[in-house]
Amino acid sequence: MTDSRRTGRRTEETEETEVLIVGGGPVGLALALDLTHRGVDFVLVEAGDGRVTHPRVSTVGPRAMEEFRRWGVADAIRGAGWPADHTLDIAWVTAVGEYELHRLRLGTAGERPLPSYTPEPEAICPQHWLAPLLTARLGVRPAGPVRLGTRMVGLTRKPDRVRVALVDGAGVRTTVHARYLVGCDGASSPVRKACGIEAPERHRTRTLRNILFRAPGLGSLLGPRAALVHFVTEPGGLRYPLRAMDGRELYRLTCPAGPADAERVVRRAIALAVRVEVLSDTTWHLTHRVASRYRDGRVFLAGDAAHTLSPSGGLGLATGVGDAAGLGWKLAAELAGWAGAGLLDTYESERRPIAVNSLEESHRNLRRTVDRRLSGALRDGTEDGERARAALGREIADSDPLREFDAPDLHFAHRYASAVIADEKGRTDPPPDAVGPEGSDGSDGPEGSDMPDGREGSGMPDGPVWNRTTLPGVRAPHAWLGPGRSTLDLFGGEFVLLCFERFDAGAGTPDGLVRAFADRGVPLRVRHCRDPRVARRYERPFVLVRPDGHVAWRGAVPPADPLRVADLVRGAGG
Repeated sequence: MTDSRRTGRRTEETEETEVLIVGGGPVGLALALDLTHRGVDFVLVEAGDGRVTHPRVSTVGPRAMEEFRRWGVADAIRGAGWPADHTLDIAWVTAVGEYELHRLRLGTAGERPLPSYTPEPEAICPQHWLAPLLTARLGVRPAGPVRLGTRMVGLTRKPDRVRVALVDGAGVRTTVHARYLVGCDGASSPVRKACGIEAPERHRTRTLRNILFRAPGLGSLLGPRAALVHFVTEPGGLRYPLRAMDGRELYRLTCPAGPADAERVVRRAIALAVRVEVLSDTTWHLTHRVASRYRDGRVFLAGDAAHTLSPSGGLGLATGVGDAAGLGWKLAAELAGWAGAGLLDTYESERRPIAVNSLEESHRNLRRTVDRRLSGALRDGTEDGERARAALGREIADSDPLREFDAPDLHFAHRYASAVIADEKGRTDPPPDAVGPEGSDGSDGPEGSDMPDGREGSGMPDGPVWNRTTLPGVRAPHAWLGPGRSTLDLFGGEFVLLCFERFDAGAGTPDGLVRAFADRGVPLRVRHCRDPRVARRYERPFVLVRPDGHVAWRGAVPPADPLRVADLVRGAGG
């Protein structure tokens, strides 16, 4: 008998589990980490063998890193192998080592100051490092819940369960009965197709080619001209990124699909004499789709199964990990018996708008690259070539290119509409677009930090508005509680009610809300905070934070009807 909590309970030819995850990419693994964190019984099946021979994902965004911090793997991701002294610059070039058109100087991972708005800045961890790292943390059967080399070959939906037929590499068939199934099985998602869920195209599909290759010594030859990403921009058709994948000798070139020899294409993109070894050459389709529904009864979609978008801007993984964080606690609540009838439906209503917004932003980044008109003289060593390069450099600089690589609002400034409920008595919070530049209600920004390392400002508002407000629905803001301890570290297991003693003692006590949560069986932890900086950032004497780190309610006084608040935040209110 295996560990039932991790691998399901075997009953002759069938097994039972609470959640079956189909797909062991980064999003499926992220959901598995969240369910492990919550003590939920699950099985994850992945058709591949766990190795990634042609990595695509390479940057893990800051909001995703915050989730990985909660799941205990952020340090491992940051230490997976990317050299701390490798440049993070982005350069537009006619060819690598040839003429440079524009450069964003972004320093290195080791020297960048920590942002004021997060304890976890983005990390470089390509998929061939990330997926094995997360898989090892979870454990592969029989040591853990991950089953490699296992495909879904049948799906039957029942009112009280989902029946799934699996087959492994040895041809052994198993039937799993799960309370819920989550399809994290990629853009062509068999789970989505089995449920008849459409994912209409929002922009035209592009057929592209990724060439993975080694070029030992290229970094040394480039010296200060090296970059994390070189946008090869030449009139012959190359205008996509050539990206460093391990900070040493592994690179990936994206280019239009075609019959040209892979090594010849790479040498066209690199102007320096360097040894090139092509490792893999794949054609793929850049699609822009969002599923029309994220749920079909007991079946849910997450990650690329629910949405595919351009990699321009790195929002695909961020959106998928957000799906995992948004769904995991709601499944756990349902399985524990305290969720209201509407809680699981809010997964789609909260997460789908994020996917649509991320898709359109990514498409704008893509169009910024592909719509540029390039002069035929761009690579010429003539006055005409020099003028063409100068003009294109100005055009790139004027197009706000940094937004594709540093747009924290796209990771942090989401506000879930379904979480917006009444604020303190007699008022309702303004809609998201009413949030002013100095605070949610016209107040001054928070006081400057007195952290000794200077990671936040001194006497000036230390962070953008979305990290200085607790409007219901937003991500609860980050602030340092002490060395290495963030307010974000308080959240993740259950609802947390923050009580700030800096405010007027006449605000009252939250005993009624505590009793209401206990009456409904909703896990709640009360935390008192005496730090005036944190109190100012959180804006109200009482702030209730959900298990996914988003604000559920806040008030100047405890709620007049605490049972209503408890019902609203668990999906049972009206």
